[in-house]
Amino acid sequence: MEVLAHTALHHLKGVGDAVAQKLAKLDISTVQDLLFHLPRDYEDRSHITPIAGLAIGRSALLEGDVLAAEVVTGRRTSFVVKFSDGSGLITLRFYHFYAGQKQHFRPGQRMRVFGEARLGASGLEIYHPDYQSVTPGEALPPARLTPIYPTTEGLTQAKLRQLVAQALTLLSPQSLPELLPDAVQLRYRLIDALRTVHNPPADTPREQLLSGTHPAQQRLAFEELAAHQVSLAQRRHHIRAQKAPALPFETPLAAQLLERLAFRLTGAQHRVWNEIANDLRKPHPMLRLVQGDVGAGKTVVAALAACHAVTGGWQVALMAPTEILAEQHFVNFSRWFCALGVPVAWLSGKQGVKERRLSLERVQSGEARIVVGTHALFQESVQFEKLGLVIIDEQHRFGVDQRLALREKGLATGYSPHQLVMTATPIPRTLAMSAYGDLDTSVIDELPPNRTPVTTVALADTRREEVIDRVRANCEQGRQAYWVCTLIEESEQLEAQAAEATFAELQMLLPHLKLGLVHGRLKPAEKQSIMMEFKDGKLDLLVATTVIEVGVDVPNASLMIIENAERLGLSQLHQLRGRVGRGSAVSYCVLLYHAPLSAMGQERLAIMRSTSDGFVIAEKDLELRGPGEVLGTRQTGLVGFRVADLVRDAGMLKAAQHLARKLEQDSPVQAESLVRRWLPQAPRYSVV
Repeated sequence: MEVLAHTALHHLKGVGDAVAQKLAKLDISTVQDLLFHLPRDYEDRSHITPIAGLAIGRSALLEGDVLAAEVVTGRRTSFVVKFSDGSGLITLRFYHFYAGQKQHFRPGQRMRVFGEARLGASGLEIYHPDYQSVTPGEALPPARLTPIYPTTEGLTQAKLRQLVAQALTLLSPQSLPELLPDAVQLRYRLIDALRTVHNPPADTPREQLLSGTHPAQQRLAFEELAAHQVSLAQRRHHIRAQKAPALPFETPLAAQLLERLAFRLTGAQHRVWNEIANDLRKPHPMLRLVQGDVGAGKTVVAALAACHAVTGGWQVALMAPTEILAEQHFVNFSRWFCALGVPVAWLSGKQGVKERRLSLERVQSGEARIVVGTHALFQESVQFEKLGLVIIDEQHRFGVDQRLALREKGLATGYSPHQLVMTATPIPRTLAMSAYGDLDTSVIDELPPNRTPVTTVALADTRREEVIDRVRANCEQGRQAYWVCTLIEESEQLEAQAAEATFAELQMLLPHLKLGLVHGRLKPAEKQSIMMEFKDGKLDLLVATTVIEVGVDVPNASLMIIENAERLGLSQLHQLRGRVGRGSAVSYCVLLYHAPLSAMGQERLAIMRSTSDGFVIAEKDLELRGPGEVLGTRQTGLVGFRVADLVRDAGMLKAAQHLARKLEQDSPVQAESLVRRWLPQAPRYSVV
């Protein structure tokens, strides 16, 4: 019996309703949840760190002398202390201070201060450090590592430590049993690992704890990875248990579509299409992820999958994350299918009332066999007559369970639709195993024969004039170019303003060229119109924000300029670069950066210059930025691990997956307990 999994927090001294509500904001509702709320850092006040050796974002104890102290007024008044230990200089800043505080910080006063180093307005700064006056050579406190927990407003570190200390006294093999089989040889048992992580012995290497490589943390990481794998397996079993329409393997519609294409399928496209067709003929839902690098031809494979559903008398829903990508799919599918007598409908949140009502009627009546749209397809007002296949492009841009929500649209018929998920963002193997472990995976690992390699160069923005001359020469030779504007702020409005300013500047400098401008604040019809003008060769240069990252195919475009390239992740740079090199002309991508570059910025641009392999780039992106950034899911909780790290712990993932399968098969009750322990907020699929 897992006693602590059912022990309410009110059992602990000092937890009333107000504290319980604050803990609930951290997803802590039981004593077990509290024990699995693990430290994010450790304070060590037992040794002095020189200012020159400070790490940004880390807390440290400093000893040195006050050089100066003054109240600085401005947008926000603060009390500022200049502090030095001989190895370097740091600013101590207090926004909340009192008049007598200045007496503590007299020039020449020897002090010890403790706090987190960060980059501020004057270089290295510590906000609101703890401090005390000392005499030179004064003894340090005894060695001890104090845990720092993720917290929320009104819940202090001291309070969390006091509650965790109480919870640790309740730990026993009976109150928190082992859920991993004895056959799994681990250096730490669960309760010993938790005690060590929450209350590490004084001689525990702090760097080992901070890097997550201590054996106690690795023990917990392995169990957490196994819990995630069990959860994915449960989701897969839950969906697989549904009935799905068995769709015909042979479809004359696909043969007619292939006849109308101006190109032949690659071997990889044929192989992946065959894998999909084999899934679709079965009476349970297909769950397949198709990965393919930029330009590998995933859209055609999706269209061929749609042929099987339409031939079988079922509807197809194709959803994309942005208006511009959804519009591109609508244009392609309309061009391919309307000529074959298959009606295609369009649904988006920005449609007019009348147009939307007509689309909804066509979908509900079944007149529209294929429906293309954005997340508007999720809305309650959208009713399908007979939904048999759901195709989701760039799945990682959606919330974790949104594709399950779209699946519900088909259940009115008593059947669950098949699911095809596509991404042009190559996903590293470890990340695919974790984020998409409930899906079978196909990879289109072959580019069409007419694709030309793209030469990538990185230039400082001081050479902007040369780059503009390069654009002029490129367009005068009858080819087209992109100029992509990026901003570090996540603001569509600011990005649009930057793009407009660049557009005006380039119009002035290149008066004989025809320029177009696309950004996220334009109406969908305007964006589509400008994109089509560019595609049809009526524009020489397209100035755009990153909205053109996906879904635009212009074979005559052979040059791309990306401004502030150092601000984008590798996968996004790779996506943008994939817009050129789609024809037979030699193509170039110029990464304009603003000096000085950070170490990470230098590494990113060096990788872009050295390889065009999307999977190599994705692995590097994962290493540099972490899984939440690579998938764009920091807000969706898709890979929200507490202690495990997909890069650091990749070597354990295979074993965790194997263990999860074994637990699911042999010990379903234990498997369910494991998920509840580590993923209390996860959807419940098990009937245990």
